[in-house]
Amino acid sequence: MADDLPTGVAMTLEPLVTRVLAPNASAYTHTGTQTHIVGRTDLAVIDPGPADPAHHAAVLAAIAGRPVRAILVTHHHRDHSPGAIRLAQDTAAPIVGCAPIVVQVEGEPADAAFDVDYAPDRVLADGDAVSGIGWTLRALATPGHTANHLAFALPEANALFSGDHVMSWATSVVSPPDGDMGDYMASLEKLLLRDDRIYYPGHGEAVARPQRLVRGMLGHRKQREGQILRLLATAPHTIADMVARMYVGIDPRLAGAAGRSVLAHLLDLERRRLVTRKGDAWRGI
Repeated sequence: MADDLPTGVAMTLEPLVTRVLAPNASAYTHTGTQTHIVGRTDLAVIDPGPADPAHHAAVLAAIAGRPVRAILVTHHHRDHSPGAIRLAQDTAAPIVGCAPIVVQVEGEPADAAFDVDYAPDRVLADGDAVSGIGWTLRALATPGHTANHLAFALPEANALFSGDHVMSWATSVVSPPDGDMGDYMASLEKLLLRDDRIYYPGHGEAVARPQRLVRGMLGHRKQREGQILRLLATAPHTIADMVARMYVGIDPRLAGAAGRSVLAHLLDLERRRLVTRKGDAWRGI
């Protein structure tokens, strides 16, 4: 179980996949960011994690001197990509993956801040691939949590590294303006068309029945959308009002993230002309 895994320990999940847990547990990262190492004789490293010296040393120990063909990044939040710079220096591997983006957010963002130093050597588009001896990693565009989010399919194991798009311990935070609920739902629908055997997320335990989980996540988001529409059909509400009514008993540390998710739903509903707003208050149409 990921919850039982100590940080800095390389755990073999299957012949082509090894996991190293970073020491950055929090309300948003669960037990911490999981760096995945793919391959046997030559390697790829997915999401090298925060710029933490202990985690960097643990990843290097797991690499054990083997050549690294690529350092892949699902998205450049501060808990996923900063470790790439030093790892690239120590392994001479290129940094590849999501495109760098700059997002302006009013106030303090509820989700992890972006890694402003992220500068990939190669940006992967949907369907692009990197490969080594006995493994291939193919990029799958899954925007929603962030506009640039990628998952990586490993066809040799029928596995998917799902980053923060799908996790077993919680639903992904969708925080506008970079996070987009319409894109997030479309990306979940995209995954339903696939037959991956297992997901390895950026946080939390591996997902052994991914299709079932994805269907549940779609249902959960549609349920939240329905709650919003029912509330706004009776009277105008602010986002704070809606969070208080929809997330009863929520951990106070996650109230900000809940508000961002409600906003993401509202913006999606506004585009679909189902709600409107005046000042801080939203109402149904």
